[in-house]
Amino acid sequence: MVYVSTTAKQPRETLAAASPERAIGTGWLVLAGVVVLVSLVVALFYSGAAAARQLGDPGALTRWGLPVSKVLNNTAAAATIGALVFAVIMLPRKVGTSGRKPKDTAAEHPAFTRVLMLASVSAVLWTIGALGVMVFTYSDAAGLPLSTDPAYTQGLAAFLTDFSTGRAWLVTSIVSAVLATLLFGVRSQTGLALTLVLALLNLLPMALIGHSASGDDHNAAVNSIALHLVGVCLWVGGIISLAVVSGKLGDQALPVLKRFSALAGFAFILVVASGVVNASLRITDLAQLSSEWGLLVTFKTIATLLLGGIGWMHRQWIIPQLGASGGTAQSRLSARRVLWQLIAVELVIMGAVSGVAGALGRTAPPRSEVLPTEAGPARILTGYDLPPEPTLSRWLTEWRPDWLWITVALTFGVAYVLGMAKLHRRGDSWSVAKLISWLLGLALLTYFTSGAPAIYGMVLFSAHMVDHMALTMVVPLFLVLGAPVTLALKALTARRDGSRGLREWILVIVHSWPSRIITHPLFAAGNFVASIIIFYYSPLFGFALREHVGHELMITHFLITGYIFVLSMIGSDPVPFRAPYPMRILLLFATMAFHAFFGVTLMGSTSLLEASWFGNMGRDWGASALADQQVGGAVTWGVGEIPTLLLAIGVAVVWSRSDARETKRKDRAADRNNDADLTAYNSMFADLAARDAGNRRPAQQPTARATAGDTAGDNE
Repeated sequence: MVYVSTTAKQPRETLAAASPERAIGTGWLVLAGVVVLVSLVVALFYSGAAAARQLGDPGALTRWGLPVSKVLNNTAAAATIGALVFAVIMLPRKVGTSGRKPKDTAAEHPAFTRVLMLASVSAVLWTIGALGVMVFTYSDAAGLPLSTDPAYTQGLAAFLTDFSTGRAWLVTSIVSAVLATLLFGVRSQTGLALTLVLALLNLLPMALIGHSASGDDHNAAVNSIALHLVGVCLWVGGIISLAVVSGKLGDQALPVLKRFSALAGFAFILVVASGVVNASLRITDLAQLSSEWGLLVTFKTIATLLLGGIGWMHRQWIIPQLGASGGTAQSRLSARRVLWQLIAVELVIMGAVSGVAGALGRTAPPRSEVLPTEAGPARILTGYDLPPEPTLSRWLTEWRPDWLWITVALTFGVAYVLGMAKLHRRGDSWSVAKLISWLLGLALLTYFTSGAPAIYGMVLFSAHMVDHMALTMVVPLFLVLGAPVTLALKALTARRDGSRGLREWILVIVHSWPSRIITHPLFAAGNFVASIIIFYYSPLFGFALREHVGHELMITHFLITGYIFVLSMIGSDPVPFRAPYPMRILLLFATMAFHAFFGVTLMGSTSLLEASWFGNMGRDWGASALADQQVGGAVTWGVGEIPTLLLAIGVAVVWSRSDARETKRKDRAADRNNDADLTAYNSMFADLAARDAGNRRPAQQPTARATAGDTAGDNE
């Protein structure tokens, strides 16, 4: 790896010659792979997870092949996603001069080429690992050794089509194969970004069938596993990618290290926090930490904290030395050697953690994963006991954390505060009112996804409509007033090396053709209105109630739809098209009329939406399901109109301020040019008047002479 400081006195050739060609050799990667296998074997022997069963033993090949395939699947997934993250937001695509954007005709950056090769190979290994897990999982579940017998093949086919676990691994295998195919051909950064999104979505089946996802508190378990997987892939995959491209970074070494350091810090917090949440769902007593499962978790925790300490050393000590302008070239080279050595050690420790994680997935947790047999109707349908009858106090005290949206709220809240602090350090101002509005919006988002509206919304249609109206109309109103895109564009530093950071991706998205469509006021209003009909009068409503993925997608859709609609009405963030103010008022009143129509329809309805769900809760309190649905219609009509009316008032205020700003602008222009515009305007009318007078004078003279002649004749 070569890093050249622009302030160093030594010439470029001297530093290049003193720097090694490859910072982290292939031997370290091989060593990390060996450590993964060794730690996996040791952990399996310790926990007894690979021991032969007395009944239904699938054979040694399956007992060992399944955890090995899972480790291969998880490691390859992390490497694929980490490599794509590097290609999308870390590395420049083209070679260019430092501080200048590379030309389109420039050669592809060698680090970019290598990281895409890593992504391609890893995607192939991901496919192989997923196929192995798929086959071995059936063998393990059926208690049958691998066989080519037709009966075994038929059983495997039924497993892949009729069971959720089989379908999940089949989908994972197919998507991984698609990723591998795409990565051998896609080279544009936009195409790679879409591929990265697909790779992240491919983690979802793994979260849905994770070890703890089948137990109690399914929703919290799935969310924590999903967040854990994302954090691990960003962190472990990033370290693997950094090691692979370390010898090809050249002058990009320091910028890439700084970028990855920030990402790794976020990933570390995500991994630790989600791991604690997931472990707390499986451990009910601290004494259970002494069990095989508990000790393996303890080892993972200690190793993860050790990795976090090494990362802190990178950020606080080594990276500042690399960028120091006063240090000598020799001190920077020494710091660089220590840096890559620590990263190599990180890679080995992560290998040990990955191996233990593979064994942990085969070890039974202390807490039973079997749901109680005395579960009531609400428990069977929702996975949770029926909540108590709602009262005013319970609307504030009932909580069931949705860790996905809590993470979203915390992430965006901290990012907003850091962006505002950066502006203040730079001497720029940012409205405190916008900060308060943004934080209040995030607090309301947390309440409406984890509080009483979310809990009672699973058993009461009226509470569901309160949740819907809030996520669509109330939360977006405060978030839009926070102007987060404008703050991000001001706070984030523009890159000049051809890579795309968050600021560049925001601009790409804002100016893209999909953005021009979905942010157009007519589309935003149409989507806002049509979504209600399509959602509630189609199987989508039932899917959102019965499936956790559907529930989270429902929240996402409500939130984004409302955000775009409010943004098109009163938002100050940049959008491709702004509608005239009269059109905005018209769209708002049309939306109010539709809400009223939809609410009145529900109030007068005699058929129950999703009767198999709301009609089978076994509630011994509250109104009947149909009466509650009619209350939900009243909520839609009454409560839904208030935010819309506030929006209309907001549009009127923004309209008035726009006119006032335009008037002030014209007044300032007039002061600068001594009313040149008004003088020119009056001069134009004076010229027109003079021209008109000149055109009338010749036509009037004959008339005057004729009149004089007539008068003389009369006198005679």
